[in-house]
Amino acid sequence: MAAVCGPAVGIGTTLLLHCDLVYAGDNAAFSVPFVNLGLCPEAASSLLIPQMFGYHRAAEALLLGEPFMAEAALEVGLVNRVLPPTEVNGYAQTQARKLAAKPISSLIETKRLMKKGQAATIAQVMTEEGASFGRMLREPAAREAFGAFMERRKPDFSKV
Repeated sequence: MAAVCGPAVGIGTTLLLHCDLVYAGDNAAFSVPFVNLGLCPEAASSLLIPQMFGYHRAAEALLLGEPFMAEAALEVGLVNRVLPPTEVNGYAQTQARKLAAKPISSLIETKRLMKKGQAATIAQVMTEEGASFGRMLREPAAREAFGAFMERRKPDFSKV
């Protein structure tokens, strides 16, 4: 379960793909700016975002890396509910108490059945993404992106 208010960037967004329940403040902004950093997706997001968003919306999110707001996240199924920021944590805690009152064996078995077909694929994709991500961290595009960030300038990828 996750409660999100404000920006969720990169891993802050991709971790949500692995949560069962996600509640967001109407001020939440999500982004997966890996390409903008000279990197590739991680945490199986190259698999899960297209499955959840549909290919074209996933392409827009992953290739452009531009932020999208809580209502758009609700529309594509990334979040379960959008609330005023002051209500998000309380609502999530209420939902957690509801889950805690249920039989644990039923919750575990239901989750196992829901995720059964994805486990091996997710592990395989995460391994592949991890290898690519590690390699790309050492490449010129990532060095330019991080150098530009440290120098507070826009990256120039025309020479990489």
